[in-house]
Amino acid sequence: MIKAFISGCAGSVLTDDERAFFKDTNPWGLILFARNIETPEQVSGLTESFRQAVGRQDAPVLVDQEGGRVQRLRPPHWRKYPAPKLFGDIYNQDPAAGQRAAFLGAQLIAADLSAVGITVDCLPCLDVRFTETVDAIGDRAMSEDPETVALLGRDMVNGALAGGVLPVIKHIPGHGRAMVDSHLELPRVLDDKKTLETVDFQPFKALRDVSLGMTAHLLYESIDPDNPGTQSRTVIEEIIRKEIGFDGCLMSDDISMKALGGTVGDRSRKIWDAGCDVVLHCNGEMDEMRVVADAAPDLAGRSLERCEQAMAGLKPIDPDFDNVAAWQEFQSLTGWAGV
Repeated sequence: MIKAFISGCAGSVLTDDERAFFKDTNPWGLILFARNIETPEQVSGLTESFRQAVGRQDAPVLVDQEGGRVQRLRPPHWRKYPAPKLFGDIYNQDPAAGQRAAFLGAQLIAADLSAVGITVDCLPCLDVRFTETVDAIGDRAMSEDPETVALLGRDMVNGALAGGVLPVIKHIPGHGRAMVDSHLELPRVLDDKKTLETVDFQPFKALRDVSLGMTAHLLYESIDPDNPGTQSRTVIEEIIRKEIGFDGCLMSDDISMKALGGTVGDRSRKIWDAGCDVVLHCNGEMDEMRVVADAAPDLAGRSLERCEQAMAGLKPIDPDFDNVAAWQEFQSLTGWAGV
């Protein structure tokens, strides 16, 4: 049986222990970070090694490749891409150019990933930006206007799909009001539910049909004052599933982040109990990986259906896609030199 978690790994190749672990535990997917990335040939080998270990050629391999500060595949082997805020800035001056740039940016990134066996990109970031937004989100957020975020988010979703990769909308139901870094501590959102519904939830509601989503490690005090969104049955059932209407595969943000308290096992169990389909564990530390795997339920029922429906949406790149021409058009629209 497939287990309801996504795992990291330690380095650029799988160790014997990692191969045995993946074969025995069969996590739904693998997520890569900069520590796992060297050359295109090496990444292709790593993604294939994982799929061989779990015995599933369609097993998803994920990465966070947004552009800007969040880019795991980097020069000299891959192009450098701008932070998504640039698309919003262009849109404010020329809406058509901003939308086209967002589409092409995601399509070009997806083509890079698809070429090395990565099938899921954790983008777009649909968080609305505020004056108080912590730098950990910052220019990853495309705009202060939720309608603009939704519009450009749709273009990025379509671009990713056209480039042969599945997108993940994040951080649902909204991370923009965080004033501290959730990698380091738990952000608290004090705004009332009506305000959140009117602004923060809107981009996610507009893109609720996307098949993959990632939660936010934020405490929404007006909704559930006791549990972060990732671990809150109220947030997941009442807000994400009902209010927003998202019925795709819901994965947690990284459980290694310090916003969540307790042991790795406790964190994981609370996330599954709250209604997340899949737990995301990223740091590649084998002792923690074993704890998560031991706690993980089988991927079954509606959660399995959501995962299968998501992967069924993966399509090959259009054979007529001209990467060089697309990059030249992207540079013309954005003024981005790629350095």
